[in-house]
Amino acid sequence: MLNSSKAFSGFSVNDIPKAKQFYGETLGLEVKEQNEMLVLHLGSGARVLVYPKPNHTPASFTILNFPVADVERTVRALKERGVRFQIYRDGPYKTDDQGVFRGEGPTIAWFTDPAGNVLSVLEADGPY
Repeated sequence: MLNSSKAFSGFSVNDIPKAKQFYGETLGLEVKEQNEMLVLHLGSGARVLVYPKPNHTPASFTILNFPVADVERTVRALKERGVRFQIYRDGPYKTDDQGVFRGEGPTIAWFTDPAGNVLSVLEADGPY
């Protein structure tokens, strides 16, 4: 029934101007402003709606994954743009001092947007 629908994903932030700067300038995505919301245009052709929510609570899971050829190089480049990567010392996904996890599954590093939502860069050796 919905297999031909052009579905899209969305998530909330608490500050649209900060989100626009982060996703557009820091991450380098194409960002369009529309009806006081943002539309992120991803390299895959997908679009993601970013909407304001005054009582926003950051997602406790990864909302966007960016497959890249080299996680370490991407982490270095994003750090130069001011992105701070999550360092996990406890739990099943311990990262190194740069925020990179190497273990079962893809090499991956997590970071947050200005609203606290979790994003990742992961090595593109999987089905994604």
